[in-house]
Amino acid sequence: MKRISDFVGKYMAIIVLVVAVLALFVPKTCLWIQTSWINYLLMVVMFGMGLTLKFGDFAVVFKRPKDIIIGCIAQFTIMPLLAFALGKIFGLETGLLAGVILVGTCPGGTASNVMTYLSKGDVALSVGMTSVNTLLAPLLTPAITYLLLKTTVSVDVLSMFLSIIKVVIIPIALGFIINRFWGKYTEKVSDVLPLISVVAITLIVAAVVSHNAERILETGAIVFVVVILHNVLGYIVGFALGLVLKLPMSKKKALSIEIGMQNSGLATSLAGSAFPDLAMATVPGAIFSVWHNISGALLANIYRRLEDKDQQSECPLKEKKGA
Repeated sequence: MKRISDFVGKYMAIIVLVVAVLALFVPKTCLWIQTSWINYLLMVVMFGMGLTLKFGDFAVVFKRPKDIIIGCIAQFTIMPLLAFALGKIFGLETGLLAGVILVGTCPGGTASNVMTYLSKGDVALSVGMTSVNTLLAPLLTPAITYLLLKTTVSVDVLSMFLSIIKVVIIPIALGFIINRFWGKYTEKVSDVLPLISVVAITLIVAAVVSHNAERILETGAIVFVVVILHNVLGYIVGFALGLVLKLPMSKKKALSIEIGMQNSGLATSLAGSAFPDLAMATVPGAIFSVWHNISGALLANIYRRLEDKDQQSECPLKEKKGA
């Protein structure tokens, strides 16, 4: 089972992409997956995240509060503003605009922690930022979404708040408590968690894409362009912020990936409850779920090489010092 879980985790981007393409062009194959399952599937993913959390993961908050504050402010300003700007520049219709902004106002997801690890970035900082931003999401996600969309569409702030509490906070809290008191048992299932998460995320993407296939194809390339730009610009601005602040390379990587990769599954879930009359609001989150796993894997590979170059450049200096 561990081998299967490792294989699925390694090729997650390809698996999600294949399923998304199938759901888009042959929707009948995935229509059996109901959109009403999305919240429950996301709860499974969040519960799995909670099972992996320990008190030590929050230690970085107290040891390096400055880093966490920078990450938090960046997360809830850069991506929402990029989403709003891109939506207006490309003239997205109301439903798509709401969906793109929802993606922007959501916190980072667990995928960012994996990609930071693969890129040889600061994993502790990544986990700390994800955890803190997720805990702040019930307040900040509805509030920022309202500020950006209040003149365009009615935003059900209370519904969003309650949805995040139910779908994100409670499952994570339960997982954390179980891991705290019954850690020796949760360790036994930890190897299977990547498999469960990938299956849940894939089902969410399949449900949204298959039930909205016709609408997605009608939008043409515009929504794909906006989603890709949103994600890539998040990486770039995040890394640039690290350069401006003169952060070490490992922190630059963590900040860049954390900002660029969003909990798009949550955005998809919230779209259904916050904007029930805007069917297209669920589409950007679904597309982002597919794309950011692909781009994240590619970026991690690039960042990993940057680290190798840094290490190579440092070796001659060390040799000279020892001579």
